[in-house]
Amino acid sequence: MFKPRALFGFINLRKKLSDYVAKGNFDMTFLVLVIILLCFGLVMLFSASYVSALHAQSTDRIVNAIMNAVNKMSSKKFTASDFYPYTVIIKQAVFAAVGIVLMFIVSKIRYDVFKDFAVLTVIISIILLIVVLFTHVKLQGREEIARTLNIPFIGPFQPSELGKLGLIMFCAWGMSCQQKQIAKNSKLLILYIAVIALMCGLVFAESHLSGTILIFCIGAVMLFLSGAKMRWFIAGGIILLLIGIAGVFCMWLIVNKPDEARKFLPERIVALGTVTSKTSYMMIRIIAWLNKNYDPMNARWQINQSLYAISSGGFFGKGLGESIQKYLFLSEAQNDFIFAIICEELGFAGACAVITLFCLLVWRGFVIAIKSNDRFSSLLVMGIVFQVGLQTALHIAVVTDTVPNTGISLPFFSAGGSAMLILFIEMGMVLSVSRYSRMG
Repeated sequence: MFKPRALFGFINLRKKLSDYVAKGNFDMTFLVLVIILLCFGLVMLFSASYVSALHAQSTDRIVNAIMNAVNKMSSKKFTASDFYPYTVIIKQAVFAAVGIVLMFIVSKIRYDVFKDFAVLTVIISIILLIVVLFTHVKLQGREEIARTLNIPFIGPFQPSELGKLGLIMFCAWGMSCQQKQIAKNSKLLILYIAVIALMCGLVFAESHLSGTILIFCIGAVMLFLSGAKMRWFIAGGIILLLIGIAGVFCMWLIVNKPDEARKFLPERIVALGTVTSKTSYMMIRIIAWLNKNYDPMNARWQINQSLYAISSGGFFGKGLGESIQKYLFLSEAQNDFIFAIICEELGFAGACAVITLFCLLVWRGFVIAIKSNDRFSSLLVMGIVFQVGLQTALHIAVVTDTVPNTGISLPFFSAGGSAMLILFIEMGMVLSVSRYSRMG
């Protein structure tokens, strides 16, 4: 059973500063892979964002601060228009620099200190997920989307990013404390299932389908790693698979052959495939995915342009910076569809290089987890690298029209300051654990 002191472990401060400081060397292979992905990502982000940034003709406080600093050091005076094409890459580079510093700071913290903040992190995550439903940045034409908060000094922040890390930390902490009890009594997983369901429900309420899928999958993997009896996961997996297949088939039938669907489905269910002014943003994307010839409200525009970009890249691509689709044909080229730009400019070879780098990062993370000192550190690292791997796979699946267009970023590549900071904090946690892993 949990003890009150363990439940509120985040108030259990340590006596000396040395109790927080990690010793030993971190895994250099993992660090090199992170740096390579970051550098590769920044280059591709600049290529993908140049045109849209120039067209937007806007700057923010970070870019303005850098422009003022440059003007003070240079005899030539620059104006905001000179910085328009570089707005996205400048912001990302600043966040990347801060992220690297955070990564090294976190890597120097003893990994067992993260236990003390596991409950606090998941509580803060849930609170922010609730707050964003009532106070969020509103997007013109997409009023139902409630994903982003404006945080002072940070800017736009999606609580779901912190939620993913909070869920991993919470599950790693609790499942390591209750390892033997869970192995004997799987009912103890009800607490974790409830937390996962709550977070999935809150993220879904934000109209954030990709975030919901990510949190659900992360939770499912953490439950699988909990040490509970395997038969529950086999049975649950089979049931979910059958439900998923049946659900996709029914939706395909509703969208493509509504008359046949009416023979065995209620009319109110069949009506979900009819696009009206009240149809949700997520449902429109799903309908557009199921019917390749139907384009409700231009819902297939992005994905069609993405497929054009991928197919035109060939084996070696058009060359770095030579993308055509980024010239305002493919929206969100610097974010949700950056892998399509990679395929167009670097071709099949470049796409394989990116996938290989991510596979190596995930592989090295699992090596660190397997050779870690205790169960908490092992679960923590496995959860983090699985999240990175899954997010990469889903991003590629979206841009190739394998799954509905849910809008999901590619780690290290897509624009996004707060997501970059959270990612590097996670990488720092893995490096911290690697200091104590028996890497040999």
